[in-house]
Amino acid sequence: MKRPVLGSLLLSSTDPERLRAWYAAALDPEENTDVNGYRVLKFGEFYLFIDTRADVADKNPEPGRVILNFDVPDARAVVERMRSAGVSWLAELEDRDGSLFATAIDPDGNYVQIIQLSEAHRAGM
Repeated sequence: MKRPVLGSLLLSSTDPERLRAWYAAALDPEENTDVNGYRVLKFGEFYLFIDTRADVADKNPEPGRVILNFDVPDARAVVERMRSAGVSWLAELEDRDGSLFATAIDPDGNYVQIIQLSEAHRAGM
């Protein structure tokens, strides 16, 4: 039997257009489309669906519960792009034993982490 593959995430917002615009400006997805009423951003083989729901608040009250991790080849370039887009930071870019990490806050208060793993860290996974 084929094993499950995590292929997408639904991110709900009271202002899905604003949230889509933020992710598109900050992270430059491969695709930015609309499918059956959903705003769909493609990052590699992963799809980020953005929609609205009546049961969510304007701001995420527990942003540490789920953190979106983006594996990037050049963290410094991505962070600079995000700065140019006016991103707010929870944690500025830092070097952790050769790997680079930064955590941004999207307009709904969700945490978005940029990660550039070193070859040594990748080998240890």
